[in-house]
Amino acid sequence: MAKDKDILSQMKHAVIVQHVGFEDLDGFATALRDHNYRPTVCNAADHLPHDIADADLLIILGGPIGAYEETTYPFLSSELSLIKKRLANERPLMGICLGAQLIARAAGARVFPSGIKEIGFAPITLTDAGEESCLAPFARAPVTLHWHGDTFDLPEGAVHLASSELCRNQAFSIGRYVIGFQFHPEATGRNIEHWLVGHAAELAAAGTDINALRRQADALAPGLESKAGQVMTSWLRSLEDE
Repeated sequence: MAKDKDILSQMKHAVIVQHVGFEDLDGFATALRDHNYRPTVCNAADHLPHDIADADLLIILGGPIGAYEETTYPFLSSELSLIKKRLANERPLMGICLGAQLIARAAGARVFPSGIKEIGFAPITLTDAGEESCLAPFARAPVTLHWHGDTFDLPEGAVHLASSELCRNQAFSIGRYVIGFQFHPEATGRNIEHWLVGHAAELAAAGTDINALRRQADALAPGLESKAGQVMTSWLRSLEDE
């Protein structure tokens, strides 16, 4: 028992904020554990633990609501306040989809409906800075999962990392410790059935071919899983570099 406590005390603490259960760490999970992070997963709709602001790492995942809808979803105000603290204290922070939009908004940028649903597997194009970032694996194999209807302006001082045909701002970084992805680099496609059920109404409204999406996920899963691990490993190593 004492040995177990010693091991836990030596691990770094990563807090993972979810909005829906099926949008999870997926392909990022193994790399996080390999870099000695102990994850605590919490749901944004619950009362967030008070020590989140001081965690070694904070990852905010995606969800089917808008980053500007705090009147309808009041817990978003708490998330935005938390993100502002992390930004002010220059603490490691990653946002995916809604998480990236919340970071952008907390950093003073506009988040708004794009007028287009970008759903499915499609390539991203890296900027020069993106090719030098943790997203480098996408230079060779650019296809990833997209699932959003909102977009954002780049925050002041942010570095633009990636775009797609339908969405200019697909990834950005702020300084050394903050990164946001509009797309889903964590998604391996192996749990695509959960997404298809969880977003059934959105898919029906968008006229998405669910069977085609499922077939693409099955075919792309090995490559997506490999890239997810590389992206997270590279980013965590960049946090450790002096």
